[in-house]
Amino acid sequence: MAVLNKIRQRSLFLILIIALALFSFVLADLFRNSDALVSKSQNIVATINGKDITREDFLQKVEVAQRQSGPNATNTQVVNRVWDQEVRKAVMESQYEELGISVEKDKMRDLIKTALATNPQFLNEAGLFDENKLNEFIANLKDIAPQPGFFNGQPITYADWTNYEQNIAVNALQQNYNNLVKAGLTGTLAEGELDHKLEGDKVDIKYVQVPFTAIPDSTVSVSKSDISAYIKAHKKQYEVEASRDIRYVEFKEEATLEDEEAIKAELNMYLNGRLVDETGRKDTIVAFSKVNKNAEYINIIAGSSEKYEEEFVFKNSLPTTFADSIYNLKVGAVFGPYKHDGHYKLTKLIAEKNIPDSAKVRHILISYLGARSATPEVTRTEAEAEATADSLLAVLKRDRSKFPEFVTAFSSDQGSVQNEGRYDWHPYNTMVPEFNDFEFEGKVGDLDVVKTVFGFHIIEIEGQTDKKRAVDVGTISKKIEPSEATINKIFRDASKFEVEVDKNDFQEVANESSYTVRPINGIKVLDENITGIGSQRQIVRWAFEDESKVGDIKRFTIPSGYAIVQLVAKHDEGLMAVEDASATVLPLIRKEKKAQMIKDRITATTLEDVAAAENTSVRSASAINMKTPTISGAGREPLVVGTAFGLDEGETSGLIVGEKGVYMVQVTKVTPAVELDNYQAAANRVEQRKSGTVNSKVYNALKEAAEIEDNRARTQVQ
Repeated sequence: MAVLNKIRQRSLFLILIIALALFSFVLADLFRNSDALVSKSQNIVATINGKDITREDFLQKVEVAQRQSGPNATNTQVVNRVWDQEVRKAVMESQYEELGISVEKDKMRDLIKTALATNPQFLNEAGLFDENKLNEFIANLKDIAPQPGFFNGQPITYADWTNYEQNIAVNALQQNYNNLVKAGLTGTLAEGELDHKLEGDKVDIKYVQVPFTAIPDSTVSVSKSDISAYIKAHKKQYEVEASRDIRYVEFKEEATLEDEEAIKAELNMYLNGRLVDETGRKDTIVAFSKVNKNAEYINIIAGSSEKYEEEFVFKNSLPTTFADSIYNLKVGAVFGPYKHDGHYKLTKLIAEKNIPDSAKVRHILISYLGARSATPEVTRTEAEAEATADSLLAVLKRDRSKFPEFVTAFSSDQGSVQNEGRYDWHPYNTMVPEFNDFEFEGKVGDLDVVKTVFGFHIIEIEGQTDKKRAVDVGTISKKIEPSEATINKIFRDASKFEVEVDKNDFQEVANESSYTVRPINGIKVLDENITGIGSQRQIVRWAFEDESKVGDIKRFTIPSGYAIVQLVAKHDEGLMAVEDASATVLPLIRKEKKAQMIKDRITATTLEDVAAAENTSVRSASAINMKTPTISGAGREPLVVGTAFGLDEGETSGLIVGEKGVYMVQVTKVTPAVELDNYQAAANRVEQRKSGTVNSKVYNALKEAAEIEDNRARTQVQ
């Protein structure tokens, strides 16, 4: 009871203690995750000239760009592309706002008209741009949103159209801005005169060169302190981002020789056939050469990874290395097993026939509602389309001269309307199957209606090349891949290595098992690719996590198997380390030291004496100018040429440290540029050169001057 009374008496004190403890716990967690103190940082991908780009908005644009880019573009590539677009947009918008540049509604309409002036979708019967058609098109897109309409034969939503208009506006703003910059760039008469003299003033010289190569590198010592001092003296050139060094061992899930032999054995079973007595019944596999139902045999029974569909091809479409062997087979014969494109294959020549390898046709497409690529203007039913095609065919059979007229009036294939519906010479299998069969299996002059996924085509065959042999082949294909036993062994090997390197030296353990260690240095926070294993953002993220310490080991699953990775070093943002900079700094310091050594040992003051002392010769160069500071026999030497132009005729310079050695020069002749009555033409050339650099240089200069805070890594959009 006494204890309870004491607790009651001190209850307020205890509550305060507990509250303080909880508060300190929360504070500690906040400081461990400092971003939580500023909630903005969690949702802001970038701040550019004071404008925030939110994570949600950025990722929406990445999603759209990913769809447009297709499956071949990696997420990092798309993110970087969107990042560049957003940075450009923000940098330039700040300029537009400051200058008050905008694209008003009337100007926007004019820009769209200009962009679509020749688009067939918006032309009237006279071939002129019809604004009413454009208005109807936009209104229709808005009404059916979010469903797509069609623009230039491609699906487009109202949101896509809005983006299209925005892109036109952005391009116009950029052009206006560049024009304003160009308007402020002039070439003055003084600049024109200077430019004329830089090119026209010429000097002839005699010179002696003592090349840096005259002193062996081995005789010039460069210490770490020399390199460090050089880096500090040239800080801007050697500032680096934060980076990481890693090393890894890859465990590839690759087929072994035993796995490949097993695949070949399976194909040989299909080649020769098999009769097996299992549990009292006969399991028969007929030889590939003897089957009639080839599609069922290849696709279902053999389970080929390369599916069979009847299609005739010419010899040049067969695998190059094996084309002769396959093409020269007799019908029913089989070639293989052979190794091609990561597979083992058996190929059977199923049929042959003679067909032209190219044809020329003209056609009229009558599309209908629901047909592929049908535009919103198409409202006729399939039955109505067929009836229209049949009635047009009846007229054309009587008078083929009406074909061009009918193409213009009825054809839905805008890609061929301008050419009277004609598709000039094109190879076999270019068109959809039904169209292809008609034009290559018919004869010149044939005219008929053919239905495809696009609608009803009225086709006339206008020409065919001479017929030649084509073959229909069926292939049983088996991908060369590791067996389950091989995959299990690779997993065990990777696991064993992971355990051992956690306790022992990474390189030593790898050497014991003859594994190759791949060192990768200088990885940046937004990098994607790891040399040897491709796109691996997961490894880069891990290497930059605060929790990852130097020496840590982690296993990653990669497309080819596994990678056991060790974090070797962390390099903070700042000046480049001496070890990393030595490759580029060392030659520069050697050059400085060699120049001083050469200068220290030369006491002569004439070209001839210097040449004699250094066992070299006096050389000549004529018509040197300042605009292209190149010396015959020595190469580009701007400082040496500049010094020569500062001398009078007959005057000799002191020692000059150039790009490739130490020089002494003597001017033998000075030829001034021809004086002009007027330097306006030269001034105009200066102005043109300035204007020509605006499009390529202005944005880069603005970007460099902009305040850009990049939070992509922190907000994990990559």
